[in-house]
Amino acid sequence: MCAGRRVSQRLSGARAASKVFSTAAISLKGTRRGRKVRVAYEEPDGGAAEKVAGTEAEKQKWEPRSWREQLANIREMRKAKDAPVDQMGAEKCFDSTAPPEVMRYQVLLSLMLSSQTKDQGGGPRAAAGCKPKQGNHVDLTVDNILDTEEETLGQLIYPVGFWKSKVRYIKQTTAILKQDYGGDIPKTVAELVKLPGVGPKMAHLTMAIAWQDVSGIGVDTHVHRISNRLKWVKKETKLPEDTRQALETWLPRDLWSEINWLLVGFGQQICLPLSPRCNECLNRDICPASRKH
Repeated sequence: MCAGRRVSQRLSGARAASKVFSTAAISLKGTRRGRKVRVAYEEPDGGAAEKVAGTEAEKQKWEPRSWREQLANIREMRKAKDAPVDQMGAEKCFDSTAPPEVMRYQVLLSLMLSSQTKDQGGGPRAAAGCKPKQGNHVDLTVDNILDTEEETLGQLIYPVGFWKSKVRYIKQTTAILKQDYGGDIPKTVAELVKLPGVGPKMAHLTMAIAWQDVSGIGVDTHVHRISNRLKWVKKETKLPEDTRQALETWLPRDLWSEINWLLVGFGQQICLPLSPRCNECLNRDICPASRKH
């Protein structure tokens, strides 16, 4: 009888385990295309636990060699906070006394203006409301921009790169904000990237600066270049958006808001696009690219 009871118990346990694994298999179908799925399962002792499946598990398998030491060195090199981004970054280019929706609008336009513009250019700062109204300057609000002729707006932002296209984007985006958002800016990345002239990098930086919501890593040309030089991407990436996705698979989320500021300033001062100053870099002995320059 005891032997029969034990066999019965084993069969019941096997059927229960089979049911659990079948449920897990069905749940795992949702991991295609990088979706993260958490799978609940029962452990042999009957206790409940939670396992990470799909890409979440893959995250833990790879991270760049020496990245923590490299990051610490970059923080040390950036501690003076004297790079152009420290003075003219979008988080500096808004009127802190303006209503919240106006500040958010100024952050968005500052990022739009700074795109593909030399770091030292003064145009974004002047046009983004960092200076009080004087001379040919216009207070940067939705209504004022809509009331400003394109020719005048072009004269105001002339120093920035691709200024003709940006005049058009600014006018179109501002009209959308007035009509669809009551003069404020969208609260999601999905809505922001639908605005004319706004890409993923701008959207994530806007979320972080304007809404204090870290939705992703802002990857510009500096972050893209340095991430590839340091081998912070498992495979070389060709586009900034590819770099963003690669970084977000392993970089701890609590570093996402800091990494753009750190690497942009580092790229402006030491890890230059051409002729990087490797002899001044604290990472020269642990940077995979240092021997190439």
